[in-house]
Amino acid sequence: MRQPDIEIYLKDADVDYKAVAEWLSEALGSCSEWVKKGQTYKCKAGNVPVTWLPKAVGKWNSLYLESDQTPWDDDIACARAAFAALNVEVRCAPGTWVEEEGEETADRWMRISADGEEEITWKTA
Repeated sequence: MRQPDIEIYLKDADVDYKAVAEWLSEALGSCSEWVKKGQTYKCKAGNVPVTWLPKAVGKWNSLYLESDQTPWDDDIACARAAFAALNVEVRCAPGTWVEEEGEETADRWMRISADGEEEITWKTA
C-alpha cells in the first residue's frame, strides 16, 4: 500500500538541501526556489511539496515529501533511491507508524548505507 507521504533522514555532514534538490529534480520534476521559514526550507519538486529540516534529530536532516504522488511506494523505497543518488547514509521508519503502536515500535528504523540495509533501534526522543 502506498504511503500518504514520505519522510527520510539523511546524515548531516554528507549532504545539503542543494544536493537533495538536484536529486529531486531528476526524480520528481524541477524544484522551485527554496524558501527558508525559521529553521526549515520548503520548495516544490514537480507537484510535490518538500520540506527540508536541517539537524532535525541530532546530526540528521529530515526530508519530508508531502504527497503520495512520488515514484516511491514507501519511505524505504525513497531511502534506497536517496542512498543510491546521494551516497549518504539514510534512515527511515520500516513502515507507516501510528501513535497507537506505542513507543517500542517508534524506535525501530531502517538504516541504509554502504554497509547495506539493516533494522536498528534509534532513540530519536
